Amino acid sequence: MGMITITSVDVSPDLSHAKVFFTLLDRQKLDGTLQGLKRSAGFLRSQIARRIQLYTTPELRFEYDESVERGDRLSRLIDAANRKP
Repeated sequence: MGMITITSVDVSPDLSHAKVFFTLLDRQKLDGTLQGLKRSAGFLRSQIARRIQLYTTPELRFEYDESVERGDRLSRLIDAANRKP
């Protein structure tokens, strides 16, 4: 599993589901990281339940956030276009 950064979390109005978006430094480790997060979801959910008093603890679903990568790619394209005479 690679080093991850949580970029955002979307929680359903009834708090039953949470979509957790994350990024990776090494995209080549995406499959293994996603599998590891899925395996850890139950443990993470139990840790959330211990720390936060909620009627229900959301089921966690992890999704890779491509917006950071896409933004970086666009930024490099803009920089390259600005360097041209």
